[in-house]
Amino acid sequence: MKILVVEDEQNIMTYLKKGLTEAGYKVDVAGNGEDAIYLASINNYDLVILDVMIPKINGLEVCRILRREKNPAYIILLSAKDQVQDKVEGLDAGADDYLTKPFVFAELLARIRAVLRRNSEDKENIIEAKGLTVNLLNREVKRGGKDIELTLKEFSLLEYFIRNKNLVLTRTMIAEKVWNIDFLTDTNVVDVYINHLRKKIDRDFDDKLIYTVRGVGYILKA
Repeated sequence: MKILVVEDEQNIMTYLKKGLTEAGYKVDVAGNGEDAIYLASINNYDLVILDVMIPKINGLEVCRILRREKNPAYIILLSAKDQVQDKVEGLDAGADDYLTKPFVFAELLARIRAVLRRNSEDKENIIEAKGLTVNLLNREVKRGGKDIELTLKEFSLLEYFIRNKNLVLTRTMIAEKVWNIDFLTDTNVVDVYINHLRKKIDRDFDDKLIYTVRGVGYILKA
């Protein structure tokens, strides 16, 4: 799940990015409306967390522009304005939710889950392959009726594989997508995590999911 946080107060921006990253989301940040519109035009974000009072182009106008351009990202507005009319204006601008400052971070996470749940069909949230079931909303993974506990990175790796099942993924592609880094030939982090993932989702099953494509990378065969 990829999120754009648009906030001009550095402390709040850092706080939100850190918390959302720890919660398992991939996060980009922007400090003003112009940068937000540009980033949203070149990236496929699932969600935009958008402060109303930002420089250059305010959050309400950014919201209207994104909707006018048919950007499919969900939008949660943040604002210190808590009057009913302010909330109505934000929702009428195209936002999916409106959260007033100050707020508890747990509430923001709950709002994110609610927006995704409300706007997504179950079939898009649950992906299956060879008896493996992955719920992308609550990060629940099962195979053969057995719950499988994954770390955040292991889940991100599995999500990337299952969204691209039957496609060969190179180590570079995996490193860039899951770790957001350029692949360095002297690191084996991808292979290490592939090994961890295989032990959890493949070891106890005859029908394997993840295969090595020698000299290229890996593939999840469904």
